[in-house]
Amino acid sequence: MCQTSTRSLRRPLIIRPAAVLVLCITLGVGAAERSPQQDPNEADAVTATNRPLREPQAMVLTVDQGEGDLQGKDDKVIQAGIEYLNRLGGGTLRLGPGVYLLRNCIYLSSNITLQGAGQRTILRKAPSVVTPLVRDSDWFEYGVQVDDPTGFVPGGGIMLRTETGPEDWQYDVLQATVTAIQGDVVYLDGSTQENFWVDDEATATTIFPLLAGEGADDVTVADLVLDGNRQHNEHVNGNFAGAVFIQNCNAWHFENVTARNYNGDGFSFQACDDIEFVNCHALNNADLGFHPGSGSQRPVFENCVARGNREGIFFCWSVSDGLVDNCTLAENSRYGISIGHRDTDNVIARCTIERNGQVGILFRDEDSEFRSGHRNRIEQCTLRDNGAGLTGIGVDIRGRTRDVTIRQSRFENGTDGSLRVGIRIGKLARQIVLEDNTFENVPTEIQDHRLTAIQSK
Repeated sequence: MCQTSTRSLRRPLIIRPAAVLVLCITLGVGAAERSPQQDPNEADAVTATNRPLREPQAMVLTVDQGEGDLQGKDDKVIQAGIEYLNRLGGGTLRLGPGVYLLRNCIYLSSNITLQGAGQRTILRKAPSVVTPLVRDSDWFEYGVQVDDPTGFVPGGGIMLRTETGPEDWQYDVLQATVTAIQGDVVYLDGSTQENFWVDDEATATTIFPLLAGEGADDVTVADLVLDGNRQHNEHVNGNFAGAVFIQNCNAWHFENVTARNYNGDGFSFQACDDIEFVNCHALNNADLGFHPGSGSQRPVFENCVARGNREGIFFCWSVSDGLVDNCTLAENSRYGISIGHRDTDNVIARCTIERNGQVGILFRDEDSEFRSGHRNRIEQCTLRDNGAGLTGIGVDIRGRTRDVTIRQSRFENGTDGSLRVGIRIGKLARQIVLEDNTFENVPTEIQDHRLTAIQSK
């Protein structure tokens, strides 16, 4: 964790009920969340008075490959531990060292902590198969007939897809679990929900997120590696899956988690509030390293790294009040950070953004001023050698973007001369504030097309 407080960069401290409980424990008022291996003196203190024992204790369950409460090497044993704790209202599942081969997603539920043994705990996706459907499936069926069922297994993950447009996010998608296979018919744990028709080239494939949640709150994931086995898996858009994919979830905390080599996004969350990443890495994923998705409020990225993805951090639609602090966004093939559709009031501070292929930080050109990303701040960042692949721009403010502040940031050009423009301001941008920035060996420090537009009138 960084020693300098970052709260002042973003918003006032909000004390949650859980924080109040921790404070009470510290002052001796309560006795929640004690380790199962409790200090005898501490345990004695609990019973030193006639106060009632009114604080429940969450269970800690272990999964290991040679010992532990549950033993195994795949998704089933991990999911069994999650379900056991969920029955008790939550708890901690500790994963021992080793490689766990996943044939299905791990679905997390509220009040769960999933904790590994650091880089020694690896959840790796099994290779995928894909096959076309050979019989139309309407939206109310519990099975599909496929050309080749090889590679599908009961308990394994399955994704049905049919194109609805030319873009890779324009699909009808169903994520499900295989319950049975009879000949070339694959049965699902729920109905299809959409029409998957042969004429629309519907397919079935064994791709899925490694970790997922739907409507689950107060979850912690820590100290493990998520390996997407990219070269042996089909590509999937980050609106449907990722190494991590959660929807309609709140208050998740990721710490010391690496998402790497997924044939899609590393971390994707849609319509989720208060999602926090500390010391997390998104490495060599096919698409977006971190994808704060539509409507997500107050995401936090502290001391994180996004390297070797297509884009480092992609602010999707209406992502507001986020903080990116002391992060490294490097060597992504397009952008270090992308901000666009109604992404407002975010702060990017003390970050190193370097050697990204097209632009260091991009403010996207949206259809109207209302849909643009306003009131965002870039502070004390270093932007170095961005744009070798195309434009050579450090910060590119496009469209009708307004109220952007860039202050106390450094723009540097290395020996390859890739950074040709420090800050580019589009002709329709407004209220752009530049304060105390420095430029080192940059041919054009500020390219302001607003001035060009005025002079041409």
